Amino acid sequence: MTDTAKPRREQILDSASRLFSERGYHATSMRDLAGELGMQGGSLYAHIASKEELLIEIVNQASRQFDEALFTLRGEPMRADEKLREAMFRHIRVVADNMDSATVFFHEWKHLSPEAYGRVTGWRDTIDGFYRELVMQGVQEGTFRADLDVKMTAYLILSAVNWAYTWYRPGGSMSPREVADQFAEMLLSGLRA
Repeated sequence: MTDTAKPRREQILDSASRLFSERGYHATSMRDLAGELGMQGGSLYAHIASKEELLIEIVNQASRQFDEALFTLRGEPMRADEKLREAMFRHIRVVADNMDSATVFFHEWKHLSPEAYGRVTGWRDTIDGFYRELVMQGVQEGTFRADLDVKMTAYLILSAVNWAYTWYRPGGSMSPREVADQFAEMLLSGLRA
């Protein structure tokens, strides 16, 4: 059901996120989306140019949410272990607060056209770089073991936080903070010097 208090474009994006998340991008037709919104199929095109336009916008919106949550940590005067714990919490919170768009972002982005696909992989590399910087900070300040493979450690962290969309359920037994704290404790026990 759509929230009629929201602008029509936002209603369309919300419905597209939910349908793409539940059914998949290719399995969701424009007719499905129009029906979900209580619109005629042709009326939908007054608001959007194509189904891919919706996918691009959902993916771009999700990437902005991650950027806003994570990149402000770069300048924070925190030890690497504290910063990593906070980054993991923020990352999981973005996923938990936006389950539909997070699912689309992590699972359906592979259906983008080559140009849009390239932007997403570029963004992915930026996030990977962010986590590598955190690991490198920890190694350099002596908080993390000197023998860590920075790249592989960043991959492990990203695997933990990115895949939360597949199993985390808002309102479940653990909050995003509790999940992040448990993940961080498990990871940090292997990273600390």
